Amino acid sequence: MKVILNRDLATLGEEGDVKDVAKGYARNYLFPRGIALPHTPQTVRLFEARREGIEARKAVKRNDAMGLKERLEGLEISISMPAGANGKLYGAVTPQTVADELARQGFAIDRRKIDLPAASIKLAGKYKAAVRLYENSKAELQVSVIGQEIKTESRAPARPARRRRDEEPGAAGGAYVGADAEAGGAEGAGADSRDALSDGPGAPQEAAASSDGAESAEGAPDEPAAALAEGAGQA
Repeated sequence: MKVILNRDLATLGEEGDVKDVAKGYARNYLFPRGIALPHTPQTVRLFEARREGIEARKAVKRNDAMGLKERLEGLEISISMPAGANGKLYGAVTPQTVADELARQGFAIDRRKIDLPAASIKLAGKYKAAVRLYENSKAELQVSVIGQEIKTESRAPARPARRRRDEEPGAAGGAYVGADAEAGGAEGAGADSRDALSDGPGAPQEAAASSDGAESAEGAPDEPAAALAEGAGQA
């Protein structure tokens, strides 16, 4: 639907302009805030009566834009950004970056009116930005992007000296060595016990006594037999 702007609106136009907008936008935003009025014969006559005052205000805006253009074109802003050795920025210079720097120097410029050579600047160097002013007027702004080289030292973290397993206290290797020593000691003790039993002082005498008893048992029956034979002969 057609509307007539009752006052300036940066995103749409300025006072007295006739614009075609969506019905919802007009009814929910423009009309309730008094930014625009419906385009009707009555409103057209109203703005015709205000035309002289509207044009006078536009003339003031043109003069202000010309003065701002001269000031901006005589200015060179410097922006420092972290960068690598090749001048590549760790980040980017955007229209908002330029607007912030201009604000620090006393210029209130909407970032949407700043045009850079590309969407953003990613290398150090000198550039020209265009600042759109009133109507078709533009200012050419000198922008110097300075790269601040950041040197980083890459050092590998120190590692603690590694110890051999057999040098560590309570290591598994030491446990195995102790186990083997204990096993060897137990085996040696068993062997010594067996040797002590076989080599004891009573063992040879017991063996000899057993042997003599066996011989005497074998000889005992022979003595009665010899006595009987001898008696028979005497008879």
